[in-house]
Amino acid sequence: MIYSLKGIVQQLNPTSVVVDVNGVGYLVGVSLQTSEKLVLGKETFLNIQQIIREDVHLLFGFNTILEKEMFNLLISVNGVGPVSAIIMLSSLSLDEIASAILSGNALMLQKVKGIGVKTAERIIVDLRDKVQKFTVLDANISTFENNKVKEESLSALEVLGIPRKTSDKIADRILKQNPDLTVEDLVKQILKNI
Repeated sequence: MIYSLKGIVQQLNPTSVVVDVNGVGYLVGVSLQTSEKLVLGKETFLNIQQIIREDVHLLFGFNTILEKEMFNLLISVNGVGPVSAIIMLSSLSLDEIASAILSGNALMLQKVKGIGVKTAERIIVDLRDKVQKFTVLDANISTFENNKVKEESLSALEVLGIPRKTSDKIADRILKQNPDLTVEDLVKQILKNI
């Protein structure tokens, strides 16, 4: 399984790129968001999602892990293929996709080429509980960092057998008071408050 590629951008199109890795050229499908960050002839690093079918092996590349995660969530929905997911990631930002899903805004999703009424509704139903970490209500990086710390902390607590619902509200309260906590510190604080 190819997880990432680091190499020179050999060819660059709006929705695909050829990355030369030590003399081997990999054709990678990309969104417009990722494509805009690539420069012909320069070194790049892409997070890769490999899709293997009977007749073809496809590679899709992403500038960020979050974009890759959203791609994987989208293709997990019945009726959304990799090309449709790339078109959606090219048409809307991660925040717009997540906000549309969370608010049940099917019309926003239908603006994307190839996404009809039923598919938009299926995306909303299937992904509503999975896209919270993609919304950055304030464009503040620390909010994103808080979400990451919170997610990792809640996952760690789930491993310990503590339900997410129990620890979620406590985590929010603690992070409001002290937004700069590490994962370890937040886990300790939550455990003290349960």
